[in-house]
Amino acid sequence: MLSDSQKRILLAIANGYRLKDHRDIEGNKTFALHAPDDSSELVAREDVEALVDLGLISSNKKFPSATYWLTEAGQAIVQQLR
Repeated sequence: MLSDSQKRILLAIANGYRLKDHRDIEGNKTFALHAPDDSSELVAREDVEALVDLGLISSNKKFPSATYWLTEAGQAIVQQLR
C-alpha cells in the first residue's frame, strides 16, 4: 500500500512536475520535485526508493542529476488515484 506522500509524488509527476535526484561532491543524494515554474520541494529518499522498488518510477540514471518518470505500472496507479 502506498503512503500519502508516495501517492503525492506519483500524482505530481503525472501533473508535469519533474522528480530529480541531486548528488553533491561527497556523493550524498537528495530528491526534489521541480514544478513547471522552476520552484522545487525536497521529498523523502525512502519514498522515492520505495516507488522505484515497486516498479512505479524509473530514471535515466544520469550523474550528477537523474530524472525520474512514471513506468507503465506507475501510470496505471495514477489512473486509479484520479
